[in-house]
Amino acid sequence: MRKLILIMLVLAIAVPAFAETLQKPGKWQIRMQMEMPGMPFKMPPITTEVCLTEDDIKDPQKALPGDAKNPCTISDYKVDGNTVTWTADCPKQKTKGKGEITFTDDSYTGTMKMQMEEQEMTMKYSGQWKGACKK
Repeated sequence: MRKLILIMLVLAIAVPAFAETLQKPGKWQIRMQMEMPGMPFKMPPITTEVCLTEDDIKDPQKALPGDAKNPCTISDYKVDGNTVTWTADCPKQKTKGKGEITFTDDSYTGTMKMQMEEQEMTMKYSGQWKGACKK
């Protein structure tokens, strides 16, 4: 379970950066809410801040979980207007999923559905640009 949550967290931070022409560098506040069928309690939202550089946006694959032998990969990446869709595959963690993000100038919202063996999870997330990163 922790492994799945960690993968979802890293993907939520890294995948929006794939939208090179839609997301700008700087400090982003990201909020994630995970939902799992059959879970006896509602998981509280997670809020974090990340600083995305121009280099992060140009090569976000390096931020994905995994190692050189068993990396997570993003495929079927498509941009349609201000919406990005993709699939994610983390073979070592036996996790696959699909996601979608819609961007505005300074924010985004999206969802990702992941399957890890028998467990399914949906993550809703949003990002808000907070300005330039502090040096």
